[in-house]
Amino acid sequence: MANPWTGEVALTIDGERRVLKLTLGALAELEQELGAGSLVELVQRFEGGTYSSGDVLALIVAGLRGGGEDVTRADLLSAEIEGGPMAGARVAAELLARAFMVAGQA
Repeated sequence: MANPWTGEVALTIDGERRVLKLTLGALAELEQELGAGSLVELVQRFEGGTYSSGDVLALIVAGLRGGGEDVTRADLLSAEIEGGPMAGARVAAELLARAFMVAGQA
């Protein structure tokens, strides 16, 4: 079960419920992979609705890795996300929000 107080978000991939979390290491990998000038830039993309499917995929991979799974982008290219692309985008946005949430804001 995902614990929102620790920044965790749940997503069902290929029929298996998984816990995602953006650790500092996962955030650093994400920033490098997306070539974002800063994580604030990435947050602004999601807030403004200008994110890409690549942004969503990268966030999910980073969240899975932060949650302890050894996955790559290639591993998820043909994965079935319960709820489809919109569910993936919602989880990606929630991951970002929880990563920068101040204690007591959930």
